[in-house]
Amino acid sequence: MKTLFTISWRNIWRHPARSSVLLAAIIVGLWAGVVTVGIINGLMQQRIDYMIESEITHAQVHNPDFLAEGYSWLYIPDHDEITAWLENDDRVTSFTSRTITDGMLQSPIKTSGVRIRGINIDSEIRTTNFHENIVEGEYLDSDIRNAVIIGQKLANDHNVEVGNRIVLTFEDTGNELTSGSFNIAGIFKSASVDYDERNVFIRSDEFIALLGDEEVYHEIGIMLADEELAGPVVEELNEAFPGIHAQTWRQLSPELSMLVELGGYMVILITMIIMIALAFGILNTMLMALFERMREIGMLLSIGMSRLRVFSMIMLESIILTITGAAVGIILATLSINYFSDTGINLEMFAEGAAQVGWDHIIYPILSSTEYIIILAVVVIITLLASVYPAIKGIRINPLEAAKDG
Repeated sequence: MKTLFTISWRNIWRHPARSSVLLAAIIVGLWAGVVTVGIINGLMQQRIDYMIESEITHAQVHNPDFLAEGYSWLYIPDHDEITAWLENDDRVTSFTSRTITDGMLQSPIKTSGVRIRGINIDSEIRTTNFHENIVEGEYLDSDIRNAVIIGQKLANDHNVEVGNRIVLTFEDTGNELTSGSFNIAGIFKSASVDYDERNVFIRSDEFIALLGDEEVYHEIGIMLADEELAGPVVEELNEAFPGIHAQTWRQLSPELSMLVELGGYMVILITMIIMIALAFGILNTMLMALFERMREIGMLLSIGMSRLRVFSMIMLESIILTITGAAVGIILATLSINYFSDTGINLEMFAEGAAQVGWDHIIYPILSSTEYIIILAVVVIITLLASVYPAIKGIRINPLEAAKDG
């Protein structure tokens, strides 16, 4: 084996320029592929983390018909019993109750359809980090009476600013239209322009006073000690309280769940595309080397080297070349991902477009150890497949004809 390895290594460097170009292609290709996968993973994880920590939480509880209809009278039954159940469950780190309905926002400029979200300030801050999105003014914990915070896009559309007054119109729990005048305390900017344009936040106690005579809540957002606990907690809630509909974040946001499922496939797909392209380079290089060494291989066969050893020698050349390039490429990619996972990749030039679809312009690439193993496995398999044809062609050489051609 040592002899085969030595011969293979020397054969690779008979033509340094050709081997160096192929080696560089493998290194750059694998580096680009791994970093691309890391960026895609970072984008996906960023979106998932933002949605969970800022908006939907790990699980939510609603009236069974609320998400489809959105009416204020479709509130959660047995709210106090449910919150007591959550308080006594060690898996629950925090939860918050929200009063929500669809309505209209009126300003001196225009009228827009919005979703009005009444929140409990203390529990909302403990449960989500949405308050960190305030870019102007204050959060709802300000001293302003009938305070409201609105999205930056909505504020720009209505040409309003902090301190201005708007009117919110909606249906109360008695199916009657009612309105309230609110003062803009702050303006927020989330990762999604669409979300900023369609949502406003007010205090739940002021909202409840306008909706009816009793305390009503339409949503309970729940944060858990671990995301994997969402399924069991939701099942137990639905069994304990038949009049509600509890859902995990995956059920509430199927597109996020799809992103998670796509993550694993993207690693394999991107790596295969890059390595298949490189496989043609490996195949071409090995065939050129084979044709140049026809006489030499014929002589090796003539003096008694088995065809199996010839096959192994040619395969070994491909493997050495690819593994060397893959190792260097993986090391460079790991260093790049580790660096950018701390500093982030700032794509500010695409910030506006990214915000339209709910992405931040600063990306923090991530790649798990499992994904590294998958990438290396794909590299080895593709390399072996690309090397089989030259190796088979090599063992089919007729020693007499090879000597005559020489």
